[in-house]
Amino acid sequence: MILAMGIFYGGIAQVIAGILEWKKGNTFGTTAFTSYGLFWLSLVALLVMPKIGWWDSTDNAGMIAYFIMWGIFTAIMFVGTLKLNRALQIIFGTLTLLFLLLAIRDITGSKMIGVIAGYEGIICGFSAIYAGLAQVLNEVYKKVVWPIGPVS
Repeated sequence: MILAMGIFYGGIAQVIAGILEWKKGNTFGTTAFTSYGLFWLSLVALLVMPKIGWWDSTDNAGMIAYFIMWGIFTAIMFVGTLKLNRALQIIFGTLTLLFLLLAIRDITGSKMIGVIAGYEGIICGFSAIYAGLAQVLNEVYKKVVWPIGPVS
């Protein structure tokens, strides 16, 4: 189920959303949606392709580098949210922390860090769901139904 969600909702749907944001002239939205859509597709590929014999598994050092690079990218995107709303700041702040925790988990081999990362990922995911649904409801009702925080 997680891999299917990674391909279709995390991957393909976000790439499509990124293309739609590009048509609206939203560089931040384009970069975020397409990048994280491709993140999910690449993560699924890294996990599945070795199992079907298409290439060798990525070693631990490779996965550490992968999570660190995504963490750096996400931290820079977080800086961009400082001119946007509080909901996006929470999403990108928690996502930066998640990538850091995943890298630390792989560096240390700590199962406890993995559990903490799992719970932190749930918080990040719920914050993204909240922000997305708030944007939809606020637009539909043409008023603030669910607040997303001030726009700087």
